[in-house]
Amino acid sequence: MTKIIAACVQMRSGVEVAPNIAAASALIREAAGKGAKFIATPEMTNLLDIRPGMARPKIVEQDDIPLHAFQALAVKLSVTLLIGSLAVTLEGDERFANRSFLIGPDGGVIARYDKIHMFDVEVGDGQNYRESRAYRPGEQAVLAKAPFGEIGMTICYDLRFPHLYRKLAQAGADILSIPAAFTRVTGEAHWHVLARARAIETGCFVIAPAQGGKHEDGRETYGHSLIVSPWGEVIAEADGAEPGIVLAELDLDEVARARGRIPSLGNDRNIPVTREGIG
Repeated sequence: MTKIIAACVQMRSGVEVAPNIAAASALIREAAGKGAKFIATPEMTNLLDIRPGMARPKIVEQDDIPLHAFQALAVKLSVTLLIGSLAVTLEGDERFANRSFLIGPDGGVIARYDKIHMFDVEVGDGQNYRESRAYRPGEQAVLAKAPFGEIGMTICYDLRFPHLYRKLAQAGADILSIPAAFTRVTGEAHWHVLARARAIETGCFVIAPAQGGKHEDGRETYGHSLIVSPWGEVIAEADGAEPGIVLAELDLDEVARARGRIPSLGNDRNIPVTREGIG
């Protein structure tokens, strides 16, 4: 299989798990009905609630429910689902994992990836983000073998660390998944250029489903879910921040063609840094 129809699901996740599962499932069904066989949802598909102490009881109480619901849906629709991330509990740790799941058409979990880079920033939107207070960072990059190709799994803030994507591409990735909940401020400034840069640098397709709009917990996310070609062209984009879907056909032969034209993945050199000058 060299061609597949892929879809990004754009959401506006709220502070209750069940409505978020329902909203994501409806959009996944819509995408499958339009022919998509690979469907990706955004970061924190199951819950977005940055209010202190509010998310914990909901995550603990309903830990397995979202994953099981999406596994059943993948079987029913016979699609591969990339659930951008779910907040899940960890054994022996009070913190949670921000975990992405790749689910096959048989409902089995092909791969899991825990977000490595924690969003501990002050972006100037009136919110202070300290993801590491509630979430434990992952320690392992993940390359997942889907029925149609190799997927390098990442999440949101990872986008700002290009070495991760280079390692995934050099390990064999054809597609990079970047489910996100970019803030409106950072999205307006950097979302498109960073997503396109990761595609260009690696010669990979980029699948970047996003959260969008004003959320119940007070945050505002940028939306503009993207699908980018290995040559850096935006081949599908959500028009703004409203929930919905975007689709594009991926011809995985384009990966080899892009890398053949610019073979930079094989041209790395180990360059030492020296410090010179007075003082």
